[in-house]
Amino acid sequence: MIDLPKPRQLHDKYFLQAKADGYVARSAYKLLEINERKKLIRPGDVVLDLGCAPGSWLQVAADLVGPRGKVVGIDLQECSPQLRESVGKNVIYHIGDVFKVEPKQLLEAAGFDGRHGPGSLPDGFDAVISDMAPNTSGHGDDLVSSRLCRRVLEILPPLLRPGGCLAMKIFEGSEYSAVLAETARVFQVARGFKPAACREISRETYIIGVSYRPPEHDPTPAPRSSRIVGPAPKPSAGWNS
Repeated sequence: MIDLPKPRQLHDKYFLQAKADGYVARSAYKLLEINERKKLIRPGDVVLDLGCAPGSWLQVAADLVGPRGKVVGIDLQECSPQLRESVGKNVIYHIGDVFKVEPKQLLEAAGFDGRHGPGSLPDGFDAVISDMAPNTSGHGDDLVSSRLCRRVLEILPPLLRPGGCLAMKIFEGSEYSAVLAETARVFQVARGFKPAACREISRETYIIGVSYRPPEHDPTPAPRSSRIVGPAPKPSAGWNS
């Protein structure tokens, strides 16, 4: 007997729980579990959410940083109208393309002005999170996903402070190991992690980076595999589709 693939279950327990808990999407529980296990986001942190629509990761991050922290998000499309009712003024999000946005815009949105006093830390986010994913077509999705992750790594130097953390979605495939190695190049610890809220039939998983080491602090040349390969993927309706 041939085992047929299980159909995608749209309204699973995480979908129903999100409705009950006031989250705009079930993906909230992925970030909740990531942070419970890895402690990437703490009260008072300033967090950047790449591919933030529909807004569930903004909601979770806002709860984690509390009123003393701030969360900045960007996506190609608007977040859910429900989001405005569930987050405070310390959450800011913009419509924009991560392949075109200037890091300066994101830093300014967080309130960083580039001025450093004696003994002050450099401007930069405490954590960068990315739930970006391509619209799945069944062909080459993992390659597009790896390109999105490489874009995240590409723009980290001006955005993420030394010692900061990263969580980014990637589809398992031929480039997964290379992207993980590239992440390990600039983080003290880099590991893969698949939250329980990921759908059973999905190839999505996450790469977690802890204790960022900006490339300019590394005297050895970057490996060939860390080069950004190929053109930017064609934007879909939203990066977090």
